[in-house]
Amino acid sequence: MNRKILITEFMDEAAVGWLRARFSVDYDPTLADDRPRLLGMLAALNALIVRNRTQVNAELLARAPQLCAVGRLGVGLDNIDVVACSARGVAVLPATGANALTVAEYVVCTVMMLLRGAFLASAAVATGKWPRRQLGEGHETAGKALIVGFGHTGRCAARLAQALGLRVLATDPLLAADSPVWRESGVARRTLDELLAEADAVTLHVPLTDETRHLIGAERIARMKQGAVLVNAARGGVVDESALVAALKSAHLAGAALDVFESEPLRAGSPLADAPNPLLTPHVAGITRESNVRVSTMIAEQAAAALARV
Repeated sequence: MNRKILITEFMDEAAVGWLRARFSVDYDPTLADDRPRLLGMLAALNALIVRNRTQVNAELLARAPQLCAVGRLGVGLDNIDVVACSARGVAVLPATGANALTVAEYVVCTVMMLLRGAFLASAAVATGKWPRRQLGEGHETAGKALIVGFGHTGRCAARLAQALGLRVLATDPLLAADSPVWRESGVARRTLDELLAEADAVTLHVPLTDETRHLIGAERIARMKQGAVLVNAARGGVVDESALVAALKSAHLAGAALDVFESEPLRAGSPLADAPNPLLTPHVAGITRESNVRVSTMIAEQAAAALARV
């Protein structure tokens, strides 16, 4: 039987070609934005490969009676109804760990940029301004502390940060206090509130769930150190953007880097655009040429293996 795979968002061409040599493949990265057309292509589908914008929900599953696997080109699963997939016997295949280094590099880079505070001055300097005294008030990263969430990406970010002399603290409710991970990594375990009070840079490495939605809201931002910085390359809903804007405008926080937003794309005229010291990127922390190859290859191989089992 010629198994059918549909890919609705961008994927490395070599991985797509590898799948095409083995299966019947439709690859159309515009389908994530064309829901009616997508729903009309599911009847004979055996595997679906998506990123974060294709909503794999009850409506989609009902249109795909032969679906047996959903490959996720990334790790976040908030766009996939995992419970409904499990009930239907549909395997969900995330690219666990494949882009951890890419996100970790983004996080550590933006922490350094925000703490130093001098790297958003190009436009001013190019017009003849010379804010040397003001921008000389930034901070070194050595000795500073961070991280919320200590899974694959958090641990990778910790290793990079430690190599730069940062003091790494972490909190993760899924890791017991006596887990060997703490000892082996040399990372100090804290509760969330302890970490917020002590960290110079708070970086988020958690999925979006009912428990983590607005995990960082007004109350927790108020517990952060005066002049601390926040980096969110996890999921947008983890941070209350209104509370963040208020903290930036009051100068309680010195800056924030956001790669993810409560609503994507970020709408024109968002209050974040008028907040001081934001560094905003369009959900690309986990995407480089290298990581796209790793993620795409991993999911192609996992999808092929899943189809071989049915």
